[in-house]
Amino acid sequence: MSIVPRSLSDQAFEVVRERILSTQIPPLAPIRQELLAEELGISKIPLREALGRLEQQGLLASHPNRGFFVPALTSNEAEEVFALRLKIEPEAAADASLAADDSEHAAARAALAALENAGTDDAHAVVRFNRSFHLALVRPGGRQITAQLVERLQVLAERYVRKHLEPAGREARAASEHRAILQAWLQRDAALVSRLLSEHILTTLHDLRVQLEQIGPDEPAKTPRRRRRVAAAD
Repeated sequence: MSIVPRSLSDQAFEVVRERILSTQIPPLAPIRQELLAEELGISKIPLREALGRLEQQGLLASHPNRGFFVPALTSNEAEEVFALRLKIEPEAAADASLAADDSEHAAARAALAALENAGTDDAHAVVRFNRSFHLALVRPGGRQITAQLVERLQVLAERYVRKHLEPAGREARAASEHRAILQAWLQRDAALVSRLLSEHILTTLHDLRVQLEQIGPDEPAKTPRRRRRVAAAD
């Protein structure tokens, strides 16, 4: 059986998604399709397919007179994304803690270590490692659909996680919460895993409510270009 290489549309999807999540393409910025297609060395057809998929996933929006653009951070979206995380993620992690084997314990420990050792100036790396840690907590047990849903919500939450980590002190608190969650998970204490993870998500949402109130409906949320060392995320 031959291996089919990734399509141009798939590759464009991944490149543009990472640029959105890393805020290289900031909120409310229009997507200049001709320039982007030229930069990526592809035609506009696979690029439009990729942009359409990103719109379906909630990372882009479109307007008849504006084309595709990155939507602004909004309290409504944050409420919806984090409410869905609360419904799915704590129970999924609790169930996975009962099914995890030694190799999956090691993977979860490694994911948290990578998060805590993330570089000082790469906030995007921090939120990517944060996603990896949270996914390591839900993958054991073979519940693939659940893991895929959690991953989808983690991607949607990443721009908000970046915003949440802007104030000083947030990373230290999150690091402490992550360690407590992992310890309960390793001990297979499902009830405690569910409670700690629910509190972790709720605390982040509460902080975001305050932050997003300070942003006007059409004002893009800005992330500082340089931050001190980040030890953890949400």
